[in-house]
Amino acid sequence: MSNNKHIWEGWTVQSFIDELEPTFNMIMNNGSWQKPFKTKQEVKDWCKDNQPYYKKHIPDVAKYFYSKAGLN
Repeated sequence: MSNNKHIWEGWTVQSFIDELEPTFNMIMNNGSWQKPFKTKQEVKDWCKDNQPYYKKHIPDVAKYFYSKAGLN
């Protein structure tokens, strides 16, 4: 996985990860109204719905968060 891979308009995989990570951490640490993720599909859908500007699935972004959630 290359976090420097360009996705859209100057945004890289790492840019999307950096944007989503604080909220992801809050969810996984029970600091949000949203329950922690239990499946890869939940993570995939959440990433797609919450990443800025680009509303398509980005596999490398989802894979990063699968790993963080222990869903390998």
